[in-house]
Amino acid sequence: MSVHYGYIGLGNLGANCAGCLLGAGFGLTVHDLNRAAAEGLIGQGAHWADSAAELAARVDHVITCLPSPAVSEKVLMAILPAMKPGATWVEMSTLGRDDVLRLAGVAAGAGVRMLELPVTGGVHLAARGQITMLPGGDADLVELHRPAMAAMGNRVFHMGPLGSSAVIKVITNMLAFIHLKACAEALMLAKRGGLDLGQAWHAIAASSGNSFVHETEGALILNGSYDIAFSIDLALKDLGFALDFGREFGVPLDLASMTNQTYVAAKAAYGGAAQSPMIAKLLEDLLGTDLRAPGFPARLE
Repeated sequence: MSVHYGYIGLGNLGANCAGCLLGAGFGLTVHDLNRAAAEGLIGQGAHWADSAAELAARVDHVITCLPSPAVSEKVLMAILPAMKPGATWVEMSTLGRDDVLRLAGVAAGAGVRMLELPVTGGVHLAARGQITMLPGGDADLVELHRPAMAAMGNRVFHMGPLGSSAVIKVITNMLAFIHLKACAEALMLAKRGGLDLGQAWHAIAASSGNSFVHETEGALILNGSYDIAFSIDLALKDLGFALDFGREFGVPLDLASMTNQTYVAAKAAYGGAAQSPMIAKLLEDLLGTDLRAPGFPARLE
């Protein structure tokens, strides 16, 4: 019999990951505060639950993909009394390590085991079932949910006990934001240096200075959409976690600190809901120079 998962939180990432589970033949029941976010999945055969508790009572395991630790805790309190014996709480939200350990303790007190499952690579890879999965927790739980992880992603790295994945997720996001700031500066140098921007982008992509961020978010900057489906507020949340780890582990994070200040300025200029790559627009506005080039996509497919 197919394992039946419940999925709570159908934002850009969650809806795509849930769709991959459905496509792989898993039973799926979904819930979100915004029912409209579930319509596409319901049309593909997912079941709808009117509340998180109703969902938890119906399914074998519950996956959550939520915007903040506070929301994760609120949803956890709703689902714990309703979850079946032996059910796992699979948490895909980006949490701090302390949040992971504290909420795992709350779940354990109700007889529910937790698997942390942050992912990295971007929404466009999630849509294709090719995102990288970073589980943390007991090895037997990783194996139990490996078929589901294989449906959602193409690479799985068990990072260690609970809390380990929170650290690596923050590290990878910190690197991505630093790379994005560097990418914006590099493209602006090319533009102000009189180069063909499209050709410069291709040259960088074929060079030792290339990065995943240049290839993806760099293209969206050149299009002018900046639409990576990841907000400035989310970037500031993750950079805050990184700077906290730097203090805790005694590691100076010069570039992360500078990049955090850039995001603070971008939030002041464009609002926290604006797209993360709009830190490049700060430079464009400052210098009165746009970074447009023809032939680049508005969204990554």
